[in-house]
Amino acid sequence: MSPRRPDSPPLDREHLTDEPVEQFSKWFEEALAAVPLAEAMTLATVDADYSPDARMVLLKGFGPDGFRFFTNYESGKGNQLAANARAALVIYWRELDRQVRIRGEVERLPAEESDAYFASRPRDSQVAAAISPQSRPIEREELDRRYEELTRKLGDADVPRPAHWGGYRLRPDAIEFWQGRDSRMHDRFVYRRQPGGWEIHRLAP
Repeated sequence: MSPRRPDSPPLDREHLTDEPVEQFSKWFEEALAAVPLAEAMTLATVDADYSPDARMVLLKGFGPDGFRFFTNYESGKGNQLAANARAALVIYWRELDRQVRIRGEVERLPAEESDAYFASRPRDSQVAAAISPQSRPIEREELDRRYEELTRKLGDADVPRPAHWGGYRLRPDAIEFWQGRDSRMHDRFVYRRQPGGWEIHRLAP
């Protein structure tokens, strides 16, 4: 991690909200003002043999029900989530010297939510999602041919959301907030879901 910014305040328990998504929302608003791509996050999954994998995706919304992202259901991560529906997210905001780690169960979003987000995407991104056999071998020429073919076929018509593409929601059972401090004496707090609500603990750096 990078050295603590001079204006980064210590993170104490009294600075935290009792609900982690509310705390995340506060940090996310600050990140939007300071970080070029605040929604970038690492999604970590495991396959059917419990071999780990990770890649960057974009956070596309969050709330009390969880954290949302979209992808090809038949991609590597889609297949891994089908085999094991637990995953982890890591968001690091270098400019703020902050990190958030999130773990929990992942589920597919309802079709209407995936439809709504797909319709909001730029048209070229819609076409690319429709024609790409994500994570599988393909020649560039074939990829370009599929893109051009679908573009010609559709003309001015809307691009329908392909059945193999849509959204996921990670429902957190643990969220950790990390704030950089000098001398590696960082502040760390973890929220863990309990039957009666969230339990909060400071962790050693």
